[in-house]
This record gives sequence, C-alpha cells and structure tokens, in this order.
Amino acid sequence: MLPGFLTKAINLLLDRKGHSLHSRTAAWATGVLIATMLVGSWAVVIAERGTAGATLTSYPRAVWWSVETATTVGYGDFYPLTEWGRIIAAVMMVVGITTYGMVTAALATWFVGRENARRHRLADAADHTHHVCEVAAQVLHERFDRMERLLAEADRKPRG
Repeated sequence: MLPGFLTKAINLLLDRKGHSLHSRTAAWATGVLIATMLVGSWAVVIAERGTAGATLTSYPRAVWWSVETATTVGYGDFYPLTEWGRIIAAVMMVVGITTYGMVTAALATWFVGRENARRHRLADAADHTHHVCEVAAQVLHERFDRMERLLAEADRKPRG
C-alpha cells in the first residue's frame, strides 16, 4: 500500500476535476523536480564513484547537492568532478530553473485570476447598484408626475 501522502499527491496529479490548471501545473512541476532531484542524486553518486577527491560519495550528500543545484543556490560544498557528473548537474540546473519558473508562473497566474474575479464581482455589484438606482429614480419620477397631475386636476376644479 502507498502512504497516505503519496496517494494524495498522485491523486492530485492525476485528477482533472476539482483542481485548477494552476494547481495541477504546480503539482506536476514539483513532482518532476522531486523525481529529477532523487534520480539525479543517485546518478551523480554513480558517476562520481571512485573518483579521487570526489565530494559526492553518498546518497544523502548527493540529495543535498541536488537541492542546492536545482535551486541554483550552489554553496560549493559539494560538486561533481567527472564529465558525467557535470552533465547531470547541468540537467539538474535546467530542470530546477524551469520547474521553479513554472510553479512561480502558476502561482502568479492564480493570484492575478483571483484579483480579476474580485474586480468582476465589484463591477457586477456596481452595475446592480446602478440599475437599482435607475429603477428607484424612475419610480420616483412616476410618483412625482402622478402627484403633479393630481395637483393640476385639483387646481382646475372649481372651489366652492
């Protein structure tokens, strides 16, 4: 059986209903990034194995290195020495920059969409208020017209 968190994450990624394109994009990008970091960590340990002076000699170190590399922090405490290790690092950098960009864009689009929806609600409320005011003004004009007619009729009748 899959752990509850993993099950929920997979359902979120595969669910097409109930979630916006923004949340699905962010979830897919995050999933791709995590998978790339985990596979890249494993691959760089394999590539660096047996190399003199290699700093990426264990999987936990390689995972930390992959987080640094994908986020473009790059403290310099761990780095690949082999050609294959550097190729893996380049892939990690590109995937990291791309996926963080996608998540950022999805979040920004979500915020802009919420603001646009708020503005549309305010505009609709203003239109409704304007319509109510127009109807009220029309009703008042009709009452004033009726009162003027009644007063005019009263003035025309002989007093007596």
